[in-house]
Amino acid sequence: MAKNKHLTDDERIFIEYRLKENKSIREISIELEKSVSTISREIRKNSIKSNKFAICLPHNRCVNRRNCNIMYLCEDRVNCTRRCSLCKYCNEQCEQYEEEVCYKLFEPPYVCNGCIDETTCVLKKQYYIQKNAREAYRERLVESRKGLNMSEDELLKLDDFVSPLIKQGQSINHIFTNNPDEFNVSESTVRRLVSGGLTTAKNIDMPRVVRFKKRKKKVEHKVDSKCRIGRTYSDFKTFIKTNNVNIVQMDSVIGKVGGKVLLTFLIEACDLLLAFIRDRNTSQSVIDIFDSLYRNLGHELFVKIFGFILTDNGSEFSNPLKLENNSDNVQRCTIYYCDPYSSFQKPNVEVAHEMIRRILPKGTSFNDLNQDDINLMLSHINSYSREKLNDKSPFDAFTFTFGSEVLDKLGVFKVPANEIILKPSLLKK
Repeated sequence: MAKNKHLTDDERIFIEYRLKENKSIREISIELEKSVSTISREIRKNSIKSNKFAICLPHNRCVNRRNCNIMYLCEDRVNCTRRCSLCKYCNEQCEQYEEEVCYKLFEPPYVCNGCIDETTCVLKKQYYIQKNAREAYRERLVESRKGLNMSEDELLKLDDFVSPLIKQGQSINHIFTNNPDEFNVSESTVRRLVSGGLTTAKNIDMPRVVRFKKRKKKVEHKVDSKCRIGRTYSDFKTFIKTNNVNIVQMDSVIGKVGGKVLLTFLIEACDLLLAFIRDRNTSQSVIDIFDSLYRNLGHELFVKIFGFILTDNGSEFSNPLKLENNSDNVQRCTIYYCDPYSSFQKPNVEVAHEMIRRILPKGTSFNDLNQDDINLMLSHINSYSREKLNDKSPFDAFTFTFGSEVLDKLGVFKVPANEIILKPSLLKK
C-alpha cells in the first residue's frame, strides 16, 4: 500500500467513477491500494455542496412539508390557492421553516454520487467531482506553503533586537557575527524580512544596500497559512447569493510605518464607518479589538452587526479562528477574504478611507492620537450627508436600523450639519 503519497488526478477520476457506481469507500481503497482513511478524507474535504432540486417536485426542504397546511404566506394571497408547502417561497417566508438534512451525508460515502434517490430527492446535496477536488487540493497546497515559518511573537522579538542595531548603522552580517545566540533563523532570512517590509528597519537604513526599485511582490507573514481555505471571495459570493445578511467590510489605515494604525469597519447597509486605534499592526491587536467589541455589545448585538465580514489578505487578518470565535469557542462571526490585489472587491471601505485622509493626510503619524480623537473624527464623518442614502447621514441610517444605543456605547455622536469639519484642523491640539 502506497504511503505518504498525494493522490493523483487519475486517482481522483477513478474515485468519482467508482462513487457513481455506488462502490463503498473500502472497495475504492482496495482498488487504489490506499488506506480507507485517505479516501474518506479526500471525499469529505473536497466534496462540494449543491442546491440542485428534483425535477417536477416542489422546491421545498422543510422538515414539516408533508403534513403542513399553512396557506397565504406570500403577498399573492388573492390568486394563490396552493398550500405553502408546495411552493419554493415557503423556505424563505415561513417562520416555522426548518430545513431537513439528509442523514446519508453524515455516513460513508458522504456524497450523493451513485445514490438511488438522487433524482427524486429535494434536499441539499453534496457531490465529489474530480475537477473541483483537484482545484481545492491545489489551493490548499499553495496556501499551506505561503508565508514564513515563524510565529508573530518571534517576529516581533527579532524586530525589537535587530532594527535598533541596523538603525545604528550596523550590517546584518555584523549583527549575526557578534550575537550568534540571539537568532534561530539564518542571516538570509533576516535580510528577506527587512527587504519585505516586515521589520521596523528598512533597506534604506542598511549600509551598502542597493536601492532597487520597489518590487510588487512582497514577503508576507501569515499566522495561519491556510486561513483563506473556505473563506475566499468566491465562497463569499456563493454565500450571499442565498443569504440576505448584513455585510461589514474591514481594513487597516496606516499612519507612519511602525507606529499606530487604525482598524476600520464599514457597515454596507448604512455606510457607517467605525475605526479603532492600535499600537501595532499585528493580528493580536485585531483580536483584542474584536474581544473588546464583543464584551461591549454582547453576543446577540455583535452577531447582528458584525456577523459577516469581508476583508483583504493583510497579515493582521490571518488568524480567522481567533476572530470568528470568542474565548469559549462560540462562533460570533464569519470572515471572508478578497482575492489578492483586488481592493475593488470591497469598494465601500476604500472610499470611506478617503474621508479619513481628509482629516489625517497620508504620511501623518497616529502616535499622538487616542480613541477619543478617533471617535471625534468618526462622529464628524458619520454625520456627513450622503447622496446615496437619499441625503441622510450614515449616523441616521444606522440608528434607524440598530438604534442609537449602539453608537453611544462606541462613543460616536451626531454632529450638527453646519458644525462638521473634515479638515486636519479637527484634531489639532
